[in-house]
Amino acid sequence: MHSYFIPTVNLMGAKSATVVGKQAKAIGGSKALLVTDRILVEMGIVAKIEQHLMDEGIQVVVYDGALPNPTVDNVHEGLLIYQKEGCDVIIAVGGGSPIDCAKGIGLVATNGGQITNYEGLDMSEKAMPPFIAVNTTAGTASEMTRFTIITDSDRHVKMAIVDWHVTPTVSINDPELMVSMPPGLTAATGMDALTHAIEAYVSTAATPVTDSAAIKAIELIAKYLRAAVANGNNLHAREQMAYAQFMAGMAFNNASLGNVHAMAHQLGGLYDLPHGVCNAILLPHVQRFNLIACPERFVTIAEALGENTQGLSIMKAANLALSSIEQLAKDVGIPSGLKSLGVKEKDFPLLADNALKDACLATNPRLSSKEEIIQIYKNAM
Repeated sequence: MHSYFIPTVNLMGAKSATVVGKQAKAIGGSKALLVTDRILVEMGIVAKIEQHLMDEGIQVVVYDGALPNPTVDNVHEGLLIYQKEGCDVIIAVGGGSPIDCAKGIGLVATNGGQITNYEGLDMSEKAMPPFIAVNTTAGTASEMTRFTIITDSDRHVKMAIVDWHVTPTVSINDPELMVSMPPGLTAATGMDALTHAIEAYVSTAATPVTDSAAIKAIELIAKYLRAAVANGNNLHAREQMAYAQFMAGMAFNNASLGNVHAMAHQLGGLYDLPHGVCNAILLPHVQRFNLIACPERFVTIAEALGENTQGLSIMKAANLALSSIEQLAKDVGIPSGLKSLGVKEKDFPLLADNALKDACLATNPRLSSKEEIIQIYKNAM
């Protein structure tokens, strides 16, 4: 049996963020906890969203403590404000970090206990409060997925919480909120979206529905990521990347992911590294390992990336996907190896042990041992 999860309402395109107040009112909100980070407050983006909410008579309380890798403590801090202020709707504003933090707050607000109780698949019993996710990056697709990643600082582990109850009620993707993303973040989030699409396409849980979204996402990223990195004010490129990351989200939200994410989560948990960059560095190395499991799928990926596979053997054509991924990462300025991020080889056994426990590993197309995961880490150095 296959399932398909997606928010009830999904708003796309320029000016879509201006209706956040109307949407909050429509889902029964009167007092909102707005979850974000300090950078977005300083940039003035949060003030704009607050104004749209207040224009519709929605009271707003802000929690701006979400870290780039949101923690158990972040969830707890936001939850205390939600409860103390008597909020009845949650508005997340940001990329994957504030949105994941807000999902954690929502899950504990209705289910009780600690966020650590919900690690794994569908561990909660009740839905979150009404929830709107206003996305400001073209990458994680957290605004429309049932995934939330929270760092347990005590264990140095990123917990994967995969639960249909954390699917937002409303998602908003307004490219006008994305023009201020610096080139490095544009590149990292764009490569994160590419990883979502590719991992979903080669997943053992892929379906015709997820395939269609994944391949279109890959085509759009190949066409528009370089342009978005080159000129952040290119609104057309920004909008196309917003669609790409959303469709990549549609794909992995239902087909799940694989070894890239299982391994990247551990790097983020242990070293507090940026998730998109870890994914981008690991992506070609993991897929080189996966290639023999489904070479015909890699031929399709190569073609979606713009490569000409005519007249080539299946393995030669499949290998074009890998070189194309590496070229795109290089063009947008992704570091060439994990060594430049301060990753240490002595930690590989611990990283591999934790990766083997990650929920994303289950749908990777090729089974992997601890030794093979260690070798992939080594290859990516």
